[in-house]
Amino acid sequence: MSTTYRLGVDAGGTFTDFVLADDTGKTRLYKALSTPDDPTRAIENGLKLIAEDLGLSPRDIISRCDLCINGTTVGLNALIQLKGAKTGLICTEGHEDSIEIRLGHKEDGFRYDPDYPPAPMLAPRHLRRGVRERVISTGEIRTPMREEDVRAACELFRREGVQSVAISFVWSVLNPAHERRAAEIVRDMLPEVVLTVGSELYPQAREYTRTSTAVTNAYLAPIMKRYVDAVDAYFRKLGATQPVRYFQSNGGLAVGEIVSDRAVYAINSGPASAPQAGTFVCEPFGKTNVITVDMGGTSFDITLTKDGRTNLNKNTDFLRYRIGVPMIQVETLGAGGGSIGWIDAMGLLQMGPQSAGARPGPVCYGQGGTEPTVSDANLVLGYLNPAGLLAGKMPLNGEAAREAIKRKIADPLGISVERAAYGMFTIVNNNMVNGIRRVSVERGYDPRDFVLVGAGGATAAHITALAREMDIDTIILPKLASGLCAFGQIISDVKYNYMATCPVRLDNAESYARVDGLFRQLEEKGTSDLRADGFSRDRISSRRSLDMRYVGQVHECTVDIDSFAIDETTIQRVKDAFHARHAELYTYSEPHNPVEVVNIESTLFGHIDKPSAPRLTGGGDAPSAVKERRPLIFSAEGTAIEAPIYDGAKLGVDAVVTGPAVIEEPTTTIVIEPGWTAKVHVSGSYLLTRQR
Repeated sequence: MSTTYRLGVDAGGTFTDFVLADDTGKTRLYKALSTPDDPTRAIENGLKLIAEDLGLSPRDIISRCDLCINGTTVGLNALIQLKGAKTGLICTEGHEDSIEIRLGHKEDGFRYDPDYPPAPMLAPRHLRRGVRERVISTGEIRTPMREEDVRAACELFRREGVQSVAISFVWSVLNPAHERRAAEIVRDMLPEVVLTVGSELYPQAREYTRTSTAVTNAYLAPIMKRYVDAVDAYFRKLGATQPVRYFQSNGGLAVGEIVSDRAVYAINSGPASAPQAGTFVCEPFGKTNVITVDMGGTSFDITLTKDGRTNLNKNTDFLRYRIGVPMIQVETLGAGGGSIGWIDAMGLLQMGPQSAGARPGPVCYGQGGTEPTVSDANLVLGYLNPAGLLAGKMPLNGEAAREAIKRKIADPLGISVERAAYGMFTIVNNNMVNGIRRVSVERGYDPRDFVLVGAGGATAAHITALAREMDIDTIILPKLASGLCAFGQIISDVKYNYMATCPVRLDNAESYARVDGLFRQLEEKGTSDLRADGFSRDRISSRRSLDMRYVGQVHECTVDIDSFAIDETTIQRVKDAFHARHAELYTYSEPHNPVEVVNIESTLFGHIDKPSAPRLTGGGDAPSAVKERRPLIFSAEGTAIEAPIYDGAKLGVDAVVTGPAVIEEPTTTIVIEPGWTAKVHVSGSYLLTRQR
């Protein structure tokens, strides 16, 4: 009987990661250079690597895959580079400038900066056309829609070569009749354009958020459609028996048709799979409170999972554009192996956010880089193997790294190269710690209640220092850390979000029945969609949330609840959940005050079979895995300690390494500070614990 595989492909800006799991529990990791101009070329190159390793053809591999899953930065890169489609907006007359007015202020961090420029508009002013129509807050039609205004907008869009159109009318979430009719006219007059209807994409209250989300979706949808069509065709050509699934920013999978239509759900699809993997690798240890950190060459991504549930962002600014749909909360900052060290005007050492990137890269890579980076500092500190990375396949130039740090950092500050390198290491760690605090402390969580999971190739050199700063005592570091996002994809379920606006005060049986009825409608729609996607009822589950507030408050907070009938006997459970969440976020609650609902949401899951958990075999005890000893620096004074360097491939189950030490894996380097111990677990992860 032939082996069955599952393939996860995570297309990053520099590398595309491939994780291949088989039905015996064996998991393999491969890397190929990304090809943004033609994504299928990177996939083809990666499949060649897999084929050479397994002795099979790419067609044999793909035809044996029960699922092929793709995570991509195509949408993210298009938004960063402002290379989306030419987009037009049809909106209620008088609201043409809502996406520019925003909510009357700039985004957080720049609210009071008069010199901070406005965000470039994805739909330029001359392509935002108002329509005479008005629905009021009760859902009543105050002004019937003038269809000639929609037709005039379509004529303009045709002349201007518009590729994608967004429609967003005021209070369409309570009465979408005008939006639906406008959509019919657009489809009739402009059948070639991609159309986004605001009340279908984001059917929740808040006009600015809905309009901005619709425009952003329209801007990215043609790009995502071309990408999905190319990838789908490529895998069909190789004999894929199932449609390719794409990873969404909400932390679940979707078929290509959904991702094409709802492009905003794929903006941050790459990092969004990290918490799935983090939760999975923590299961053998019985841990459900997880902070996953992923340090690459340019950025540092952080996600938080509490009691098995990962933080979601809604109604937030992403790359300066308001996005309403749920997205895994990924805190991203410019702190990677290529982050550059520099002296500011005050004479203080700073790290990043500018990066040397992949080209020219850190000075030690010998590819023309001249600015000292985190990787250069790690090499000077003894953390990285002077003979090179990737088992010596990538040589490093230690002298060049020292000279760059001396010239740009040490000499200007009047300190030694070693002290300068440790200062660079410490400052970039502090930057990352501040990011971890933003997803934990600032959201009402105590990081000491969590374990830290390392992902990404550069994380392991910093992770014990990060845990020490956060007062976290337990780290779980999988051997697959550098490809953990791709691994997260192959263990994820299909996930769709269904939303509705439900402005109601929770004070009588009629209001309870209204909320319960809307939840049931959403879940019936979700179940129908998943049944059409091939899932039986026993493979479908749901999760509910409500946006709630105290009567009189301006803003609401999201409250998760279990799926149960909402009536007089259960409504107190809903209210108690809100009071508890309010206290988590703001340190107080007001149980005596009335509560109201603004929006509701049901998340539907189609559960897929998970690959067998990997099991580690072979290897010996720690002394037999020692490769050499070299000086490592763990203090601001720059004093070195002779410490053992271990070959991770030779460490067997239950082998224990005590810091100070370094463990060298094929795609990552683990730095174990003094006071920490690493133990190899049968699941293929290192359990790092701090001795108090």
